[in-house]
Amino acid sequence: MPIYEYQCQKCTSKFEVLQSLHAEPKELACPNCGEQKPKKVFSSFASVGNGKTETCQPGST
Repeated sequence: MPIYEYQCQKCTSKFEVLQSLHAEPKELACPNCGEQKPKKVFSSFASVGNGKTETCQPGST
């Protein structure tokens, strides 16, 4: 199940919810103030690499 980020339109707090793809936001309430129908927020993620990059050469596997 994916994690979605929401923001309360009343108190502006942000929170995350692990929910089914078919769940509706109207079923959610802000954990801070209890307001119904929070707004879904675009989330970004971070990735940490080792700093090395490799390029694929023709004919290599």
